[in-house]
Amino acid sequence: MSFPFDTNYASLELLIEKAKKKMPRFAFEYLDGGCNENINRDRNTSELRDVLLRPQYLINNYTEANMETELFGVKYSAPFGISPVGLQGLMWPNAPEILAKAAFKHNIPFILSTVTTSSIERIAELTEGKAWYQLYHPREEWLRDDILDRCEASGYDVLCVLSDVPTFGYRAKEIRNGLAMPPQLNFRNVSQALARPEWCLEILKHGVPSFKTMEKYMDKNMNVKQLGQFMNSTFSGRLNSDRIKAIRDKWKGKLVIKGVASDEDAAEAVRLGFDGMIISNHGGRQLDAGESTIAVVKEISEKYKGQIKIMMDSGVRTGPDVARALSCGAEFTFMGRTFMYAVGALGEKGGDHIIEMLKMQFRQVMEQVCCDTPEELQKFRVK
Repeated sequence: MSFPFDTNYASLELLIEKAKKKMPRFAFEYLDGGCNENINRDRNTSELRDVLLRPQYLINNYTEANMETELFGVKYSAPFGISPVGLQGLMWPNAPEILAKAAFKHNIPFILSTVTTSSIERIAELTEGKAWYQLYHPREEWLRDDILDRCEASGYDVLCVLSDVPTFGYRAKEIRNGLAMPPQLNFRNVSQALARPEWCLEILKHGVPSFKTMEKYMDKNMNVKQLGQFMNSTFSGRLNSDRIKAIRDKWKGKLVIKGVASDEDAAEAVRLGFDGMIISNHGGRQLDAGESTIAVVKEISEKYKGQIKIMMDSGVRTGPDVARALSCGAEFTFMGRTFMYAVGALGEKGGDHIIEMLKMQFRQVMEQVCCDTPEELQKFRVK
């Protein structure tokens, strides 16, 4: 059997091990950590992996697995995409562009975060406008409208409104490392960076990472303290029905809410006219006492499937995890850390590598249980 990726890194564990050796410690800890004691980060994956599938080997008419999945009128090559991740270029230089190019090449969705390190326009250029955009809701309406206008002009069709950051998560290692909002370098970080020469060379090549989408709204001469004040005051807008209605009235494309973690919010999302929801708890980075995402998926999919597209991230790490999530009622999945581990480990090759690996893993599960299409995985779940 031939493999379309580097077989030296044929598992997520191997990629994580490599990424940890190549990324500065502060960058790896930013990527890897949840909030508080990491309980909800770990619960997301452990409870997802309690889901079991039962194969049906004697299906007479089984031919082969077809991973294609239609979402909002677009047929993607697999039922997974790349979650929005903040500060990607700090973790590995040029990471959002590496991943956006790979997503476009392999025909899966890439979601750009408001607080990552590439701009709306640059990612649109790399993906021919086929990326999605995640909106951190700003306090000022004019700023929200200008960002939406830029997305529309760049060809974005799917807007994800983020709901689960009414306050920044308490992350002790980020506080120690100076990577609370805004990020700042200290002696510890500089020494850690110098210990990773390849990362340093890539920084020199691509430049010091910054909030590219937000640059046009910032004073070019801001110091770190002023940048912090700007970011904290700009993104202190909690979502409410009036703000959502204003976005729904203005945005002409598909509208998705990201961060749904309760039946009450799911019902409100349907009432407010969202086209889709991503059940997510921000990778366990916001509420350590929260439920796992898969527990919420099971509850919500039973009530609202057919009324709104139900997607999931947080806890999904591998191809089998994608299959588990779909078997519980999710119609599509997204991953953040998995893709960043791959880029941290393999740089420019990381995007292609991880997508090929995930596709092979997911196809193997489908063929093992004798499932034709992703939407049929529910009938193979052990109840």
